[in-house]
Amino acid sequence: MTLRHPKRSGAGLHAEPAEPTEPAGPAEPAHPHRLPRLPALQALRALEAAARHRSFSRAAEELALTHSAISHHIRALEDKLGSKLFQRAGHLMVPTNVGARLAERIRDGLGELEDGLREASNGGAPQVVRLEVSVMADLANAWLIRRLPSLHEALPGLDLHLRLHTEISPPDPYSVDVGIWHQRVDLPGFACHNLIEDHVIAVASPALLARYPGFTLDDLPRMPMLRFALRPWRDWLESAGLPGAEPERGPIFQDAGMMLQSAVAGLGVATARLQLARDYIASGELVQIGTTRIPSSLHYWVTWRENSPREKAIQQFHGWLQGQVAISETGT
Repeated sequence: MTLRHPKRSGAGLHAEPAEPTEPAGPAEPAHPHRLPRLPALQALRALEAAARHRSFSRAAEELALTHSAISHHIRALEDKLGSKLFQRAGHLMVPTNVGARLAERIRDGLGELEDGLREASNGGAPQVVRLEVSVMADLANAWLIRRLPSLHEALPGLDLHLRLHTEISPPDPYSVDVGIWHQRVDLPGFACHNLIEDHVIAVASPALLARYPGFTLDDLPRMPMLRFALRPWRDWLESAGLPGAEPERGPIFQDAGMMLQSAVAGLGVATARLQLARDYIASGELVQIGTTRIPSSLHYWVTWRENSPREKAIQQFHGWLQGQVAISETGT
């Protein structure tokens, strides 16, 4: 029986009699364009963070939740989707193929949502695109940070969130928009470009050299020598025609940028990538020792995921990096 809304008349309210209806047939199918009910945003954020960290505990720390809350969100998603999203591997919680792909799409969606909210909060003005960039600490400290004012002038709509990285092995490439690392990322769907073809030279501060009047290369073995954990002195010494014995004393550095700063402070002679040392040499803080240069065994690979929702901004950033390398090499 179909009920009609009461009609208002001058005499008050009265009910209109219902018209006869045909017998009910089978239920109509759901509207073909109706979207499925989405899970809670907190559950989606929990999945994305857990997949990125490979850990429920670290995801809980990031989102200010408990470990059990993350587990509950993941279980609820698995029940809703009917798919296993994580599997344990030792102390890690590794996303399955389904979980990794879903986390990737959630990451893209959250990024788009953040960009939209940022644009709306700015009164609809052209939005600022934020890029999460993981970069080797030595390149950041000795080269990139000095050039960021130029980036803001060239690309005012770009905002970098820098994460410094010190290990040879790259982090999870899905966790950032751009990585500038020592190792290639050979995964399907990732672009990877060598940023710098570089050489290694030897440098020292003028103050240190002043302690050795009439300095020649033959004096080098008796000077304090700074050691880099990822590059021996031997190759440079042999190329310079000096005994190739590795120094047995002197501080050892894991970070090339920190070693350069120590050389500037007069702590010793260092080998360094020419690109990282150029600014110090131009300012007079360091002096190149001799003319010997050898190829660098460590590269800087610029890596990003193809078809990223921020690929236009990533391409602009990569183009700016290449331009800065060219300017540094030519001195113009």
